[in-house]
Amino acid sequence: MKKIPIGVSSCLFDQLASSGAIPKKDAVINEAACHFFEFFPFSVSEEADLTVFPTTHSEALMRSGSDSGEGTQLCGYVIKKKSLASESEVAKHFGNTSNGKDSIGLEALKIMRNFPLLPVEEDIRLEDACFRDNFFKRIHVVYRWQILKKEGLTAHGLIEFHARHKLIIMSHADYRDLGQLLAGLTKENLAEVANQYILQLMNTLLTVPTRANHVNVLQHIQGYLKKELGRDDKAELCELIESYRNCEVPLIAPITLLKHHFRKCPDPYIQASYYFSPYPSALGEVYP
Repeated sequence: MKKIPIGVSSCLFDQLASSGAIPKKDAVINEAACHFFEFFPFSVSEEADLTVFPTTHSEALMRSGSDSGEGTQLCGYVIKKKSLASESEVAKHFGNTSNGKDSIGLEALKIMRNFPLLPVEEDIRLEDACFRDNFFKRIHVVYRWQILKKEGLTAHGLIEFHARHKLIIMSHADYRDLGQLLAGLTKENLAEVANQYILQLMNTLLTVPTRANHVNVLQHIQGYLKKELGRDDKAELCELIESYRNCEVPLIAPITLLKHHFRKCPDPYIQASYYFSPYPSALGEVYP
């Protein structure tokens, strides 16, 4: 598997050995992460530049020096937390304090403003399992989007992309706005709709999923098994989802049982969805 390129504050690397030793950080830059991500350090001055680009700057953050020797389009950025943005500062850059931006630093907010398609997180927040899960998820969505664009964007490809991410979107927020956006898709407006879609999608994914939304998704998925499961299996699945709702078991518990049933009764839509596996399991479990 090709490693996903991630930008990172150079100070988070500590002192790397000239041999390229694995950085000594637990939150993101660790042995498991280094297996899936290629980290590109940004110096203090380079990182400062990212915060002052005008909003008209390219939405893609490029970095030279990859293994291929060509410019690399980054799929995420990890910044060292320096300050806490006030509510007025968040409102100035984004208009509200929703979508998980109310506890993030001003420097990170500025990079998010200048590169709206770039998942940005702070090292401190990534110590929280929910923020880390959401960051990994957004990185992989951007990575798959970049692949879609490189292969040649089509109306069919965009609709399929949305279908495979629909259950993930449902766990974050109402997916109907994105669905309505695609309802008016034509060959003529493909580029315009695609740009609106990915911007709206990435903004939606900033909101950390709630337990209630996950329950809604789990029950939705359960509906695809209503003709295949017997009474006892249905009761067991309902009980486990309810246990998750009541914070008695983690999300992985009902997901594991659902995956077990779908191995016996495959469904093309569920098999194609990224909900069960939004990123490699070696990076950690899906939360909450």
